[in-house]
Amino acid sequence: MQYDPIKRVLGDAFNKTPFLRRVFYNLLDLLLLRTWHVHKELREWATNRRNKEQHILDAGSGFGQYTYYMSGISSKWSILAMDVKEEQISDSNCFIRAIGRHNVLFKIGDLVKYREQNRYDLILSVDVMEHILEDVEVFRNFHTSLRSGGMLLISTPSDQGGSDVHGEGEESFIEEHVRDGYNIKEIQDKLKLAGFRRVDARYSYGKPGQISWRLSMKYPMIMLNISKLFFLVLPFYYLITFPFSLVLNWMDVNQKHSSGTGLIVKAWK
Repeated sequence: MQYDPIKRVLGDAFNKTPFLRRVFYNLLDLLLLRTWHVHKELREWATNRRNKEQHILDAGSGFGQYTYYMSGISSKWSILAMDVKEEQISDSNCFIRAIGRHNVLFKIGDLVKYREQNRYDLILSVDVMEHILEDVEVFRNFHTSLRSGGMLLISTPSDQGGSDVHGEGEESFIEEHVRDGYNIKEIQDKLKLAGFRRVDARYSYGKPGQISWRLSMKYPMIMLNISKLFFLVLPFYYLITFPFSLVLNWMDVNQKHSSGTGLIVKAWK
């Protein structure tokens, strides 16, 4: 299934005013389980840093919702948000200027080529590495770009059913992925190969999360790929399924999983 065309339609629909874009971000925060996990890790990282100057790279910023979230935590944080998609960068810059957050810049860039020596305290990469073939090269760039003691936070599909692939011969639910998911040891080894001194990885999207993902993301995306007319049906669909997804998301974030279709990975320089 092609995911990017749906994302473009959603972006166009919610980009008309800053108010609508905030609504869009709030909906993503509630519906996307990965956001629950990432926000939890960011809040933990932010402890004792809210009133300190920090330099952050949002590596693969997409719609910009994570940059928006981080820039709201502290005005002292300087955030560079980078993505390869020109239209998303342009839209995000217009929005962030309209709401007066001057500690943020959105910029077009290629993570395979981008590195800044000892610049960042935090690098965030959410659902990006599954799109990049040259992953070790990007990890090396991240390592170079972090300051000593800096942290890399990654959210990505695992090989335990990530991208909705559960066996040989199955195709990824999202066609834009170059890999179906990481083995947990594989990504740890690649990060250590890139120079990181310590790597912690855990599963996300356990049993509760997998059910929530199907309800909140997979089935709606399938419907929208069949016909854009399903946009008219979505509010009624979510009216029924949304309460269940909220409970399942909370369960997933607050439980430890021996396996899962997602990975949350932290690495320190």
